[in-house]
Amino acid sequence: MAKKKSSHLEVVLIQLISDVLQKSNKEALNYKQVSAKLNITDAESRETIQDILKAQARKGVFAEPEKGKYRLKDLKTFLTGKVDMTTDGSAFVIPDDEFEKDVFVSARKLHTALHGDKVKVYIYAKKSGRKNEGEVVEIIERAKTDFIGVIRISERYAFVNIDDRKMLHDIFVPLSDLNGAKNGQKVQVSIAEWPEGAKNPIGRIMHILGEQGENNTEMNAILAQYGFPLSFPAEVENEANAIPEQVSAAEIKGRRDFRNTVTFTIDPADAKDFDDAISFKTLDNGNYEVGVHIADVSHYVKPNSSLDKEAYARATSVYLVDRVIPMLPERLSNGVCSLRPNEDKLCFAAVFELDDKANVVTEWFGRTVIHSDRRFSYEEAQEVIETKTGDYAAEILKLNELAYILRDRKFKNGAISFESTEVKFKLDEHGKPIGVYVKERKDAHKLIEDFMLLANKKVAEFIAKKGKGKQKYTFVYRSHDSPNLENLGSFALFAARFGYKINMKSDKEIAKSLNYLMEDVEGKKEQNVLTQLAIRSMAKAIYTTKKTSHYGLAFDHYTHFTSPIRRYPDVMVHRLLAAYLNNEKSANEEEYEVAASHSSAMEKRAADAERASIKYKQAEYLEENVGNIYSGIISGVTEWGMYVELTENKCEGMIRLRDITDDFYVLDEKNYCIVGQRKQKKYQLGDEVQVKVKKVDLSKRQIDFSLIQQ
Repeated sequence: MAKKKSSHLEVVLIQLISDVLQKSNKEALNYKQVSAKLNITDAESRETIQDILKAQARKGVFAEPEKGKYRLKDLKTFLTGKVDMTTDGSAFVIPDDEFEKDVFVSARKLHTALHGDKVKVYIYAKKSGRKNEGEVVEIIERAKTDFIGVIRISERYAFVNIDDRKMLHDIFVPLSDLNGAKNGQKVQVSIAEWPEGAKNPIGRIMHILGEQGENNTEMNAILAQYGFPLSFPAEVENEANAIPEQVSAAEIKGRRDFRNTVTFTIDPADAKDFDDAISFKTLDNGNYEVGVHIADVSHYVKPNSSLDKEAYARATSVYLVDRVIPMLPERLSNGVCSLRPNEDKLCFAAVFELDDKANVVTEWFGRTVIHSDRRFSYEEAQEVIETKTGDYAAEILKLNELAYILRDRKFKNGAISFESTEVKFKLDEHGKPIGVYVKERKDAHKLIEDFMLLANKKVAEFIAKKGKGKQKYTFVYRSHDSPNLENLGSFALFAARFGYKINMKSDKEIAKSLNYLMEDVEGKKEQNVLTQLAIRSMAKAIYTTKKTSHYGLAFDHYTHFTSPIRRYPDVMVHRLLAAYLNNEKSANEEEYEVAASHSSAMEKRAADAERASIKYKQAEYLEENVGNIYSGIISGVTEWGMYVELTENKCEGMIRLRDITDDFYVLDEKNYCIVGQRKQKKYQLGDEVQVKVKKVDLSKRQIDFSLIQQ
């Protein structure tokens, strides 16, 4: 072992010595004792250990309670966390311990760590007033090893330019590992190795996604980028194909039979996976029996089967602009489990007896069999509501009447109504956007939503009240925490500029104010900006086994029971509910908490993929309109530019601050604006501006605007 060490090797030695001192339970050791515990016997190496002990004692990392003997003074010399890469190649490590401060790591001290990796970092002794700085000493877990990019091939080698802006290294590919890829194609590349001291990792081509700019190529690239598989493994498809579509008499036995009760589905016109149906009948006592019947996915997808493992890994269906990537193979999602009309189907149901005031008189949970009488699109059901005529008009009108009461009660109890504008693209046969329209949510949508909410709420309440304290039953809840008051305060100040007041005296008053705001802002130019900002000030909803409330809905307990075809948590909820209805003991909480956490992470990833597909279609739509002028609203401000959402088509792009030449502009983060340093001109979030489409980069899904100054 040479006496002179490279910085990285020295850090590794410090870590090993620290481990020895930590295990000594703070007993002071000399360099010979430390060397012995590290199995180091040669004199030169032992001298190196002695030098490190002395140097780290001078820096205050090790203590020297008696001359020549040392113990570990600060156990927080190392910490673990996730890498958050910056655009200049340096990074911050966000500690796992939320009470620790972020650690800055320069590019040369990342030692091949990439964005999102879980790492161990050594923290240097901090000089007064400086931020925490450190060096990565171990990559505990890679966030990803597969990347999407464009391959460039020369005579002797090839490399892939990665699409992900947080991946700052091209990946070198030997010509023997091209896997048939041709120059300029979009590919999926996997890092195989990263030799010590090499600037770039070495990889191999795993999949050829196709030619740049083709719709299928770009949509598949988005799925691959976010880690969603492009197909199902053969064993999963085989398992699904082996399940018969016909429902046998044996399967019906023991279920509550609703085949002679009026039942129908209401879904989008282009939907194929119908996972919920509603049954309705008037009872002899004048009350109404409403059944919320959900596809019985857990009957078909058994724990630890290939189908179950794949569904767990995916955790959710992914909805891109032009396609759905289902959680379950099509055989199940669009066939066996889908509640298609005029077919016997197996369900798990929540059945309620409601009076005229929509109060729940009785409730029942269990397995059912249905025979849907009619498949309504939202538009068809809406027509029945508006004209008061058509198939099952009496049933739909009564359900709508009850839904209104449920909705009003929910808002009176403090639920928040976030109605942001949802924009859809009209696509041609090649998937190219040829138009944009705003999707409206009418009574038919809300009717279904209100009864699904009722079922989710009542299932959660049923389990939550079943056992208390140590006797509580493990369950998967949908939790939504109260808003962060600091974030909400910033939003309240901003909303006040538009004349809206947020009362922050209590959770109920906050909810009431936000609902007034959402009602007032509907249809106005600032609707999307204020709605998105309000949502951002809220906590994020997650899956958890903890019995916590849902702030946004003002429910003490809430779960997801109603969409097991497209959400894995709902499958878990069905299994747990079935077990507890059979008086089985409580399930393992730790196991379900891990699964809930995984589902939350995959839900976020799916939402990111959906947003990426929207960004791509926006860029593709405006590609033909470079040079055109539009009116827009400032929808976001950052230190490098401001985002503008076009009023006409809701496409969003950026005006870069360096392109605004009449002054030097800087971000005023607190006031959501950018300010000119000489003339003090402000551009505020929500301001109306005129912009010209300057540039569109499809591969990066970026739209650049230039500001037309008044």
